[in-house]
Amino acid sequence: MLVVAALGGNALIRRGESPDAESQRQNVRRAALALVDIARNHHLVITHGNGPQIGLLALQSAAMSDAAPTPLDLLGAETEGMIGYMIEQELANFLPGREIATLLTRVEVELGDVAFEHPTKPIGACYSEAEARRMAAARGWAVARDGAYFRRVVPSPEPQRILEQRTIELLLAAGTIVVCAGGGGIPVAIGPGGGMRGVEAVIDKDLSAALLAAALRADLLLLLTDVPGVFVNWPDPASDVIRRTTSSELRRLSFAAGSMAPKVEAACRFVEKTGGRAMIGALEDADRLLRDSSGTSVLPNCR
Repeated sequence: MLVVAALGGNALIRRGESPDAESQRQNVRRAALALVDIARNHHLVITHGNGPQIGLLALQSAAMSDAAPTPLDLLGAETEGMIGYMIEQELANFLPGREIATLLTRVEVELGDVAFEHPTKPIGACYSEAEARRMAAARGWAVARDGAYFRRVVPSPEPQRILEQRTIELLLAAGTIVVCAGGGGIPVAIGPGGGMRGVEAVIDKDLSAALLAAALRADLLLLLTDVPGVFVNWPDPASDVIRRTTSSELRRLSFAAGSMAPKVEAACRFVEKTGGRAMIGALEDADRLLRDSSGTSVLPNCR
């Protein structure tokens, strides 16, 4: 079975945690341990978030007074390599002798996407409203509320095509575990001259994971996060987890933008396009999600 596992941002830095290297290593080790049984028994593709990391790199770049800020596509490539290396390292410790490869992955978007006019994707650190407004004025940022805090927001265009799809297929055919499309992939678009060029954006990782899983004809899309599934009335603590549902049933409900909404949308897109199954649930329950004994199972409308 081919499984595409999308690691949420909690796989690397939990909310409120310091973004230091050791914290990230410990969290990646936990993620690797959750995936190791799946990797032993199935073909596996891993995608991951990069919001905290790309935001930190962007902040560091902006602090350099003698150089122009580094574009987001280059920062996305940096985070893909850095995070992919950590995932490779930890998985290899659990699976000695298994081939694992990180692939810098370009994802095509359209320059005319309305998202470039309305930044919505949160990246980087959390700030109080006053501090966020000060940073926005000083650095020319757009900022928006993210839960109890404020964060920088950047454009998040729709992913259209995974440019390295054929390379990923070749690696899978050779039995390799592939880490790719990290942070939603490196955003590129066809420029006026016809060639590809990077764009100033961050693609939603869950939507890219759904596009990738559909393109690869995956059997299962795992959307792994820090909650046990999709709740009927989140964040009501008395709310129940939805165990089984269809894309049409989920689309009738409302979910928080920037957290559960993209995962629900990704799951719906995947099952609608492929007729396959998507699971949403906690990272530590990854193997149980695969066996459909935990989390939220999203099925095609015709069961």
